[in-house]
Amino acid sequence: MTREDIIKTINTFLIEELEIDENLIQEDALLKEKLGIDSLDFVDIVVIVDREFGIRIKNEEMKEIKTLGQFYNFIDNKLNNQ
Repeated sequence: MTREDIIKTINTFLIEELEIDENLIQEDALLKEKLGIDSLDFVDIVVIVDREFGIRIKNEEMKEIKTLGQFYNFIDNKLNNQ
């Protein structure tokens, strides 16, 4: 899966499931502060990542991710290092 595929899958989920404004979705967007993602949303994100990509995310790993770009990179790295 390419990085573009990862971005498209994640962005679609953010827009459709979490109802985040498409205009806010940028690589430098802060997950909590700019996108308004809270702890319940993070649970949904962990589930979708497991379902869509087959990747388990630990709480400690999510705490380190601050921006959407970091999240894309995290998924990309996990997929390419399995």
